[in-house]
Amino acid sequence: MPPLSSTRWFASAAVTVAAVAVAIVAMAGTTPVRAQSFPDRPVKLVVPFAVGGGTDILARELAPRLGEALGQPVVVDNRGGAGGNIGSALVANAPADGYTMLFGSNSLSINAALYRSLPFDPVKSFAPIGVVATAPLVLVTHPGLKVETVRDLLAMARARPDALNWSAPGSGTPHHLASELFNSMTGVKITHVQYKGGGPALTDLVAGQTQVGIITYASVRPYLASGRIRALAVTTADRSQLLPDLPTVAESGVPGYAVDLWYGLFAPVATPAPVVRALNAALAKVLADPAVRQRFNDQGYELAPGSPDDLATRLAADLTRSARVVTGARITAE
Repeated sequence: MPPLSSTRWFASAAVTVAAVAVAIVAMAGTTPVRAQSFPDRPVKLVVPFAVGGGTDILARELAPRLGEALGQPVVVDNRGGAGGNIGSALVANAPADGYTMLFGSNSLSINAALYRSLPFDPVKSFAPIGVVATAPLVLVTHPGLKVETVRDLLAMARARPDALNWSAPGSGTPHHLASELFNSMTGVKITHVQYKGGGPALTDLVAGQTQVGIITYASVRPYLASGRIRALAVTTADRSQLLPDLPTVAESGVPGYAVDLWYGLFAPVATPAPVVRALNAALAKVLADPAVRQRFNDQGYELAPGSPDDLATRLAADLTRSARVVTGARITAE
């Protein structure tokens, strides 16, 4: 496999990822499998992060409901480490029988840009099953900054170069990349301040030690309600269902800007097509339940049901964006 830092590889992967996914399904369709008997034992859902984090919480909300839809238990298996690479590699090397899935996220595309080499290929090692949910990020400021719109923020940042700081949880996180993308697309220089996690980053923003942040809606919601943080825009391409009155960054003066957190299910490459279809159908059944939708919305997630190709397309777009931002901002793995 060519080095993952290769610009040519990134471009090729982003263009061909959807085609690869289709080819995988077609190839897998030739593998003998009794789809009607799948699953006949518990299914493992690997979460490549530690217990208690946002990804783990979402996976544990999904697992029992997915188990009901499949007729077999879905057991969460946390395999944290190396920014998600250890758990991802475990699934990449698991038997391609549908009994081991990866609860993947933006970390797949970001790590492909951050690490010189990986023990798996984010495109060629996995068969996409489907998107589970997205989590909108919100561009927020401390109220003391006295700005009310993205245009106000841009005007201040241009008038006071190097005077403003981003509050974000660590180097190479989706929040960090979102802030660097904002800088590069607008030409402003808001300095990124690294924190050890989302909690400390948010604490300093609320206290006014930093002035600007791009943070998940779930994290900032209580502070928005109390007025201790001001929301300027959501980073998603379209307005969020959770914040319908809040404009996007793109419609607020930064055309083309779009970033969100996404979560999806992947199986090892060459998992038989009937098994992939069975897993996607079970996921679709869960996500169609209004009670599930409300539960996830209450925790700051928007459900995003769709086909394996939808997940492949999302991964492709993220690979391109992550490579561009990481290279441009010279971001390195911690």
